[in-house]
Amino acid sequence: MRVLVVDDDYRVAKIHAAYVERTAGFTVCGQAHSVEQALAAVAELRPDLVLMDVYLPDGDGLGAIRKLLEAPEPAAGAPHPDFVVITAARDVNTVRTAMQLGAVHYLVKPFGYPAMAEKLASYRDLRRRIETLSGADADADQGAVDELFGLLRTPALPAQPAKGHSAPTLELVRNAVRAAGGDVSASEVAERVGISRPTAQRYLSYLTRHGVVRLQLRYGATGRPEHRYSPLG
Repeated sequence: MRVLVVDDDYRVAKIHAAYVERTAGFTVCGQAHSVEQALAAVAELRPDLVLMDVYLPDGDGLGAIRKLLEAPEPAAGAPHPDFVVITAARDVNTVRTAMQLGAVHYLVKPFGYPAMAEKLASYRDLRRRIETLSGADADADQGAVDELFGLLRTPALPAQPAKGHSAPTLELVRNAVRAAGGDVSASEVAERVGISRPTAQRYLSYLTRHGVVRLQLRYGATGRPEHRYSPLG
């Protein structure tokens, strides 16, 4: 999926673009640093997703989203992009306006890669499921509708992890699975998080028991099956 990064700060835009490129299934198609540049970039590049800052030098990112959504769709098969609002604004009115405009996520600055990866992963899962349902050429029943909305929500981690498990490490491991796009091994998670493989395996087993990740066995020609993990929700 092609992503346009919009932020008035060139350094921050570069960081967010690097986060996007680290996440499986996404690539950056461009960067913009003002409302004018954002509107022109969307028209030219046709991104699937826009990471939209709110405070821009020539206006407000939410107003830019409104303009883009009110404009006619450019062509058949090229709908308006989706939006993730990225901002330091924490006031309820800004959050409410973003929701009314249909933003799929809202990220409060500053944040690190795990937070970005989690939001992108849930959006990727949503897009894949929508494509599957569209390909089936069938109307979505209530169960399918609930599933689609649920894909943007992250399963809650246990409020109080069991003894021997760190809440920050649990979150890092969960986000590593989501960022990888699913079907990831304990060794791959260990490398991404910076922990040992046995530690990653222990945390993955814990998350599996609590319904946060799914365990799948991959059978090869010989030897024991490989444990692979994918996100649930």
